[in-house]
Amino acid sequence: MPVLEKRMKIGILQTGRPPAHLVAGYGDYPAMLRRLLGDRHDYSIFDVQGNQWPQERESDRGGCDAYVITGSAAGVHDGQPWIETLGNFLRERAGKSKLVGICFGHQVMAEAFGGRVERARIGWGLGLHRYRLRCQTAWTDPVEDIAIPVSHQDQVVEKPPAAKIIASSHFTPFAVLEYPSLGAISFQCHPEFDPDFAAELVHIRPPEQVDQKQRNQALASLQGPHDNPRLGQWINRFLMS
Repeated sequence: MPVLEKRMKIGILQTGRPPAHLVAGYGDYPAMLRRLLGDRHDYSIFDVQGNQWPQERESDRGGCDAYVITGSAAGVHDGQPWIETLGNFLRERAGKSKLVGICFGHQVMAEAFGGRVERARIGWGLGLHRYRLRCQTAWTDPVEDIAIPVSHQDQVVEKPPAAKIIASSHFTPFAVLEYPSLGAISFQCHPEFDPDFAAELVHIRPPEQVDQKQRNQALASLQGPHDNPRLGQWINRFLMS
């Protein structure tokens, strides 16, 4: 299915930043998302962690067509006021603007729409994870599975009522969700992460979080083929549908 050439206004809701020493080589999260989605869109960046919010209303024609919520080192249950404000914002924009959540964005969207997020009892998800497609949609391809970089400790443990499971794994049962009635999709994985950047994140995890066996397995997995460009196409199809 070809991607329609349609220019959109996309608001990137920045909820965190990469480790400072990696920014020069890989960029920040908005830069990674712009590379993933391409230059066909007009982007605005809102540092919501710094309490910078879009000032639009439903009647404001100058607002964004869609919002993408980035990853973050924060957790949805950290109790920071901006996280509650973000949940309220997502509920207010659902059905009005397209919404896309990445990692933390996936989790905060699930909480906002009636699901539940917890720290995974099986530990950190690192490296390249493979998810099996549970169903096909208008924006996916007829593939059996996808392999994408991940870096998360929390995950969705209870599916929101409005969500449909698109992809899952034993490690992450609710890996990719679609909210057909709300105009939203979300991904626990990081299709915007270059595998080398994901490897850097594995290296900096302390031994009390990740033992050497898991570290080696995660680093080895990142040497394999990945589906980042495919997911970039999926997100663009969804946005332009």
